[in-house]
Amino acid sequence: MDRGQKTVAIIGGGPVGLAAASHALERGLTPVVLEAGADVGHSVRQWGHVRMFSPWEYNIDYAAERLLHSVGWNSPDPKQYPTGAELAERYLAPLADRTALKDHIRTSSRVTAIARVGFDKLKTTGRELAPFELRYQNGAGPKTVHADAVIDASGSWSSPNPAGANGLEAIGEERARERIAYAMPDVLGRDRPRYAGKRVAVLGSGHSAVGTLIDLTRLKQDVPATEIVWLVRGENPEKAFGGGANDKLVARGELGARLAGLVAEGGIDVQSAFRATHIDIKDDRLRIGAGAACCGRNIKVDELIVATGFRPDLSFLRELRLALDPALESALALAPLIDPNEHSCGTVRPHGARELAQPEPGFYIAGMKSYGRAPTFLMRTGYEQVRSIVADIAGDRAAAVRVELVLPETGVCSRPVVASQASGCCGGEPKADTAACCAADEAAKAATGKGCASMGAQA
Repeated sequence: MDRGQKTVAIIGGGPVGLAAASHALERGLTPVVLEAGADVGHSVRQWGHVRMFSPWEYNIDYAAERLLHSVGWNSPDPKQYPTGAELAERYLAPLADRTALKDHIRTSSRVTAIARVGFDKLKTTGRELAPFELRYQNGAGPKTVHADAVIDASGSWSSPNPAGANGLEAIGEERARERIAYAMPDVLGRDRPRYAGKRVAVLGSGHSAVGTLIDLTRLKQDVPATEIVWLVRGENPEKAFGGGANDKLVARGELGARLAGLVAEGGIDVQSAFRATHIDIKDDRLRIGAGAACCGRNIKVDELIVATGFRPDLSFLRELRLALDPALESALALAPLIDPNEHSCGTVRPHGARELAQPEPGFYIAGMKSYGRAPTFLMRTGYEQVRSIVADIAGDRAAAVRVELVLPETGVCSRPVVASQASGCCGGEPKADTAACCAADEAAKAATGKGCASMGAQA
């Protein structure tokens, strides 16, 4: 097939998927975007109430921007921080509705399986010459599309991790689903009636958990009867306070510092080393157990928010040949750069087609899904990924290996405990040059005049 007529199937109509389609159009390829939701940016809209850590300048793809400017789009202030809703309405929607992309997007189209035409996973000879067959579901029933290459940018928002500390659902989790929310519910807006005046537990220590805890404290200011319990699997809750001044994404560093102050003030009941194993409903309350059902720790609440990260949905890729890191389920070459067991604040170097290529020729996983279970993915990283991948598909090897991305420190940003438990300091490096021993101590002194040691620090 002529290079200029290649069809590229792109799974996911979010920021990275639409960026891939924009680059494909610029290179004379034919993109087909398959979006499971009713609108582009469906997953982004689910966290529309959340303000992003990175400003507009990091969240707009260059090829997409060129398409938008060609139809008279006015770009937002590059230094402002958008919410998810603003990203969807001011960027993704006009990109999908007003530019040449509009004829290449199929919404309400959930991909259910991918294979090579005429080849199962076992068969090798001639495999790379066969087109891909993608099967998807929409309101009109099952459909099929063929493509020369596939970019899976479907993300992982729709596959949140469960509450169980071993990676499985806690026993009883499914039966208690009506009292459990995942990721970041809108506790100050749409979901306010569900949480106001209730005893609410938040399980997790990543950015989603931190943001939700901060929002719940705001809710508590308006509705003092609201009680907040923070369930942390690890021994040291202060690790969630992040890198502080070491984090070059300032908004992200400030988020952890704010939580440190709130914990120091005592408005959050911190339960560390809490590894959930059982969940049930008893006497109209949710009972969350850690350890043996008979004699472990139990916490009783009205609602549980599980903010323990996400995992990629690999179920529809079963007939493709993949090489993924056994722990992270990320692209193999990325794992050493993004493993949260190893990294603190640091730059994940730019990467593209070479690192993201799979043993299945012409198939790539990009965007948040390429990180597998690892956290802290930035959109600009995904844009660089798909720029390189599309160049590779188009046969431009020089552009595929060229680096066109410069970012601040954007890796998994966490800090080790700064002070020992004996010191009574909560941990986390202070942001300013003060007499405080850590960020939480600094915040506590600013708020109350007393440091962590005087307030029963959690360490």
